[in-house]
Amino acid sequence: MKTAIVTDSTAYISNALRDQLNIHMIPLSVIFGGETYREEIDITANEFYEEVRSQDRLPTTSQPPIGHFVELFETLSKEYDAVISIHLSSGISGTYQGAVSAGEMVEGIDVYAYDSEISCMVQGFYALEAAKLGREGKTAEEIVTLLDEMKQSVRAYFMVDDLSHLQRGGRLSSAQAIIGSLLQVKPLLHFVDKVIVPFEKIRTKKKALKRIESLLEEDVKSGEIFQASIIHANREEEAMEWMEELQRKYPNVEFDVSYFGPVIGTHLGEGSMGMGWSRRVSQ
Repeated sequence: MKTAIVTDSTAYISNALRDQLNIHMIPLSVIFGGETYREEIDITANEFYEEVRSQDRLPTTSQPPIGHFVELFETLSKEYDAVISIHLSSGISGTYQGAVSAGEMVEGIDVYAYDSEISCMVQGFYALEAAKLGREGKTAEEIVTLLDEMKQSVRAYFMVDDLSHLQRGGRLSSAQAIIGSLLQVKPLLHFVDKVIVPFEKIRTKKKALKRIESLLEEDVKSGEIFQASIIHANREEEAMEWMEELQRKYPNVEFDVSYFGPVIGTHLGEGSMGMGWSRRVSQ
């Protein structure tokens, strides 16, 4: 059985890495006024943050049309027996459900839609692992089972500089946003039951990042091999410095730096920073 791996643009996996592992990508979009831009295709993260600073209103976001999924799955059916389509949390987007619906409409290929229950490069971990497992000869069913196993070790925490983005996007209540702003709080957020919820209220960015590190340390002290990604919203230099510091402390963790691209950046805002990690399941 030959299995294709698909993910959406919010995994923010580089073009080079997608090409290397033959991962197919379907884009979500951001809309400025009447102009629609497919992230990772029509607009880069840097271009997005520059555009946001020049606008009075925040952009909106949209999931891929089901027809785009159908077209991609039909194309893949000519070469593959199955496809595992891995998407951002169904609690914050209808993208996963779009893959499910498209899978029911396409013949000649078995579609396994997979809800990562998270987003960004932590979602990307699932796609990267799935691609590597496929190369090891695992079947689609075996890959999905191993992704479920990996999900038990997945963690991600992030802090935002400006709560108004989450509040305006409907991802955080108005009361939580107002209280956070008044207290100058840098809340740590995480995903619970597929949605974004507060984890802890912390007063400064430095303390928030230290708290995230302490949570990482709790999980990786066993000595097992972990992968971790530091994720930033237009703060690459800070992210690189943090990664270099962490690499010295945790030799059993494979670190990289990724970013909050246009769609997720719309809801979190510039200056946000976070980290996600999981155990490795591929060889």
